[in-house]
Amino acid sequence: MKILHLDTNHPLLLEQFSELGFKNDEDYTSSKEEVESKIHNYDGLIIRSRFPIDKQFLDKATNLKFIGRVGAGLENITTRYAREKGVFLANAPEGNRNAVGEHALGMLLGVMNKLTKAHREVRKGKWDREGNRGVELDGKTVGIIGYGNMGKAFARKLKGFNAEIICYDIIGGVGDDNARQVGILELQQKADIISLHVPENESSVGMINTEFIEAFKNPFWLINTARGKCVVTEDLVEGLKSGKILGAGLDVLEYEKKSFENMFTKRPKAFKYLRKANNVLLTPHVAGWTVESKEKLAQTIVDKIKAEFS
Repeated sequence: MKILHLDTNHPLLLEQFSELGFKNDEDYTSSKEEVESKIHNYDGLIIRSRFPIDKQFLDKATNLKFIGRVGAGLENITTRYAREKGVFLANAPEGNRNAVGEHALGMLLGVMNKLTKAHREVRKGKWDREGNRGVELDGKTVGIIGYGNMGKAFARKLKGFNAEIICYDIIGGVGDDNARQVGILELQQKADIISLHVPENESSVGMINTEFIEAFKNPFWLINTARGKCVVTEDLVEGLKSGKILGAGLDVLEYEKKSFENMFTKRPKAFKYLRKANNVLLTPHVAGWTVESKEKLAQTIVDKIKAEFS
């Protein structure tokens, strides 16, 4: 089988596919239209997020048997249509779940202990201990929205902090020894912290909005290592200004480009507020982007395709 690689990844992908007898071709620069003109020659496709694999693309991929997406989500693929055409889809949430769990915990501790504010001030020569007094995680209630690979990894990282861990998911029966599953009303009554671990889909886009925020009994900290479009940024900013949201750790932003690779061109007023806010910690979509996860993501893809086709 011939495989076309559209994004650079860990070299083990090329090495192990070759060992399986697959032929690897690499194209990291052609436009979507140029790739569409030759995709009929390939049985397999390996991507990250360079461009969307939509109906038009899939119609031209007449011999395509599988797509390996080296990452957790499949939102850049028209999945229903791909499956209708018999294309096997392999993604790798198992590969970077540990990295995401660690990053989410780091962001949470960062915003609760005012590390962004303290860092900025000390660099300017300001030494304000009282103004940078933190809040402990011990005794708080952490609400995890989305309790799949990422949510479970985050819950495991929270063990030892003496916090109550609850989770909310549209799928029932996912709670475990690390997190008790609750309904949305209990989540909104009890949570002091909310961490998002949901895929991007119709039900999750825009889910963190003013109505959602105002429904919480307690002011809370918000962590988002999932997808930027799950949070309405303007509503988040209003929540930060009002004190309903105590602080936010955002690895993803509503305005990101679909490829995740470059800084977005749109700089709305809400984003300008986030850049300057002392109680906001921002990172460039790197929660699952560790040295170790790069290898684990690639290995997961190889293993899934090998199990299906060899």
